[in-house]
Amino acid sequence: MLDIRLLRANPEVVKENIKKKFQDYKLPLVDEVIELDAALRAAKAEADALRNQRNVMSKQIGGLMAKGQKDEAEALKAQVSAIAPKMERLAADEESYTAQIRERMLVIPNIIDESVPLGRDDSQNVEVERFGEPKTPPFEVPYHVQIMEGLNGVDLDSARKTSGNGFYYLKGNIARLHSAILSYARDFMIGKGFTYYIPPFMIRGEVVAGVMSFAEMENMMYKIEGEDLYLIGTSEHSMIGKFIDAFLEKGELPQALTSYSPCFRKEVGAHGIEERGVYRIHQFEKQEMVVVCEPEESMEWFHKLYGYTVEFFRTLDIPVRTLECCSGDLADLKVKSVDVETWSPRQQKYFEVGSCSNLGDAQARRLGIRVKGENGNYFAHTLNNTVVAPPRMLIAFLENNLRQDGSVAIPAPLRPYMGGMEEIR
Repeated sequence: MLDIRLLRANPEVVKENIKKKFQDYKLPLVDEVIELDAALRAAKAEADALRNQRNVMSKQIGGLMAKGQKDEAEALKAQVSAIAPKMERLAADEESYTAQIRERMLVIPNIIDESVPLGRDDSQNVEVERFGEPKTPPFEVPYHVQIMEGLNGVDLDSARKTSGNGFYYLKGNIARLHSAILSYARDFMIGKGFTYYIPPFMIRGEVVAGVMSFAEMENMMYKIEGEDLYLIGTSEHSMIGKFIDAFLEKGELPQALTSYSPCFRKEVGAHGIEERGVYRIHQFEKQEMVVVCEPEESMEWFHKLYGYTVEFFRTLDIPVRTLECCSGDLADLKVKSVDVETWSPRQQKYFEVGSCSNLGDAQARRLGIRVKGENGNYFAHTLNNTVVAPPRMLIAFLENNLRQDGSVAIPAPLRPYMGGMEEIR
């Protein structure tokens, strides 16, 4: 959510940003907010004037009563009583204008960074850098489910009976590998100085509205029937929500946190859940990074965060690339975003395994996350990034470590978490 002062002073900047995101249908919102804001300030000014008038009259009534001028005092009391309905009406107007302004401000997108490439959708995202040489084995790489089934590590048919499409049972050494990757990711981030968390897996509606846009919420979140609770789509939601209404000391920043959680997503608009695969699913687990920091440090942290993900995958010898998200592919709260993609030997192309986002002060402004400054309080900046999210990462891992005989090599960093195993057969 933007600072209302920006719309008052530079509405054209906000409109130009909307155009850069190819959301021209939102342009009228800027003028609507400005008009509502003017009406709100006028109502507040009138209410303040009436309040002052009432206070002056109240003092005069006391003076008149002290002098025994009862009739004059009663006349003033009548005038004071007449002010009350006007103030009630103005209070209702203020509440209505405030709600209408917030409704529109929540939809107006955040100001994107000047470095963000302009583009209408993800087809116009821009490759930044590649790390590691893409592998092309001298044999045909099977579909990832075939690899897992060959190792007796997945049961999709049973999951379809219990839960429907988009769910899975992992078992045996594949399930163990899944857990090993998450444990390694946890320790990797702790080694980078991050504090490890296991957060709540359900959050209230006010937190959901604070961390994401309404459109994202509708397409992602599962709501608990009859309660003001939602299943999280990523632990970023509850980790940022942890700071709601917080006043942080400068010495407490930055807050560098890494969190594990299951994640639950509707995947609305995903053009159907792939029946046989585990790439796009309703339930998965993830190790996340979250940073709350000073505004001037957020871009430095942004580059650090996706760099950690690149480093993590490279320790497992998996080729990756970074992809800068164009303006039209950025969610409304984001200032800048980079996707990390891994190489798929089977498909001979890269696919997304994580995303790093700088949200500026958008989430902090919605949730009231402030820093105590010497010259007044100000909003912190928030960032998030995926360390690793199996089972999607399992696809990349299995394809890049598959041998011709169907066995899978276990890289050295994962062996301590696999009981010393060097391969899965």
